[in-house]
Amino acid sequence: MNEYSEECLEVFLKKQGQLFDEPVAGSLEEAENFLEDCMAVVVDSIKEVREYFEESGMDVSGLSYEELEEISEVFPLGDGTYLIVEA
Repeated sequence: MNEYSEECLEVFLKKQGQLFDEPVAGSLEEAENFLEDCMAVVVDSIKEVREYFEESGMDVSGLSYEELEEISEVFPLGDGTYLIVEA
């Protein structure tokens, strides 16, 4: 495992149901492969989550930080960083 921390992979495995109807990964290795395939990114702050979506063309200007955290593609990690998975 190189790009994604073990914590990141564990959070994705546990919470993948917020984005997908059926599990897309059943192990840390499968989670890492899936995240690499869909080019998921880890950003350092909720501010960077906003910047990421704005750069992607999504209008998030009216959303609070709490609302940004509730977007199904956003997975808050325990260390203050965020995983963004675009399906």
